[in-house]
Amino acid sequence: MNGAGLAGAGVSAAGAGAASPSSAAIHLEHVCVRLGGLDILQDVTLEVTPGEFLAIIGPSGEGKSTLLRVIAGLLRPHAGQVEVASAPALMFQDDRLLPWRTALRNVQLPHDLGAGGGLSAPDALHLVGMSPYAGFYPAELSGGMRARVALARALAQSGDILLLDEPFAALDALVRERFNAELRHLHEKTGRTTVLVTHSIREAVHLADRVVVLRGGRIAEVLDTRGEGRVSAYTEGLEAHLRSVLGAGDSTRLRRPQSLTHPWHSLAPAAAILVGFALWALAARLIDQPLLLPGPGAVWAEFLKGPGEFLSATWATARVALLGALLGSLAGAVIGYPLGKSRSLERFLSPFVVASQSAPIVVLAPLLITWFGFGMVPAVLVSALSALYPVMVSTIVGVRETRQTDHELFSTLGATAWQRLTRLELPSALPVMLGGLRLALSLALIGAVVWEFVSNQPGLGFLVNQARAYYNTPRQFAAIALLIALGVALYLLVTGLERRVLRHRRK
Repeated sequence: MNGAGLAGAGVSAAGAGAASPSSAAIHLEHVCVRLGGLDILQDVTLEVTPGEFLAIIGPSGEGKSTLLRVIAGLLRPHAGQVEVASAPALMFQDDRLLPWRTALRNVQLPHDLGAGGGLSAPDALHLVGMSPYAGFYPAELSGGMRARVALARALAQSGDILLLDEPFAALDALVRERFNAELRHLHEKTGRTTVLVTHSIREAVHLADRVVVLRGGRIAEVLDTRGEGRVSAYTEGLEAHLRSVLGAGDSTRLRRPQSLTHPWHSLAPAAAILVGFALWALAARLIDQPLLLPGPGAVWAEFLKGPGEFLSATWATARVALLGALLGSLAGAVIGYPLGKSRSLERFLSPFVVASQSAPIVVLAPLLITWFGFGMVPAVLVSALSALYPVMVSTIVGVRETRQTDHELFSTLGATAWQRLTRLELPSALPVMLGGLRLALSLALIGAVVWEFVSNQPGLGFLVNQARAYYNTPRQFAAIALLIALGVALYLLVTGLERRVLRHRRK
């Protein structure tokens, strides 16, 4: 029999005992899909009744996942009719868990996006046996545990249709068999219409009420597998003996990663600072020219002559740098987000972006004095302009590095643009944006000092200028040392923030 004949036989077999389209959970009629100029699906007609478990098998590249995406609404067919009784929940090949959410909050995602209506998040976790790990992050879970959480998320989504795209393909054989048994149990307990794409013939026969064979983008045959399939698939001959020897696979055995950091590593920076001071003192003694290189003792003595003045100048510089970093970072994120979303907009505005970074801040500072005078406003603007570019670039890169698979997940949950921004794109871009913020704080500090050099306003830059005019090198070194300490403190502030915010995203 040729391919057309097989397709016709398959369609007639599907339609013979099926309900009418109005009562079917899923109804496909003459569906065709073309991708990249190739016919992926051709004249696919299929009905799935409510509560049925349907498996789809076939060689790789024959359109199985494409068919599932058509049912899920992620792909529009070029021809044909698709009717789905309710919005389906789709479980992908990979778990697609958000690394910044715990297991419970990942399962809660459909409810947060307004796509809930299935089981509550705690009930769904309990149903898949993951309640004890509700507070764990994806990086702390094994592959099998993450698959369970992804299944629980699908069960928490609204609708009575569950689509499974080879969800357990990456698991080892024993764990996969255990998941198959649990999946069948879940299907019987929830009564959801289930469509499973798999490469395993044995898995399809064991789980499904009917099996669709897809070849060349067409339905080659539809087989009724109720009955002996579930009785014999895993219970006969040598395989049964080997299975009894191996036992059941365990997908919930957790091994917490051990820290490889030696306790002495935390003391390395302090040791480096002590070595630096020792070398400084030795160099000052060998040169013996206090005007060129004063020793640490002379610098400390100069600081003690007026500690209040030095600390007041440090605060003045820090205040301008922090306000400038805040303003510049916010502006960089607001500008960078639309540029990251639209490459056309980025190309259009690129001349202005490049021009804004080509003019040195020291050149713009006098112009700002002309416009705004000598107050706080121009000081913060100079610092903000210095901090803007790294945050803008990191936002562009971070938004573009958001996984397309996560966008696809949010599409199945019907997320709005605002929900994508606040719950996916910004959290996903956060590691890159924090890296940009680290650089932005350093540049904001430089911008504040440049302003003080140009305007002679109070701050550490002013003290350096003043000491240079009077050839007071120890005073210069004291102001520079405080400037370095301030820069290190700001750097450690962002590093601490990174460690706290990203502590659960380790791989």
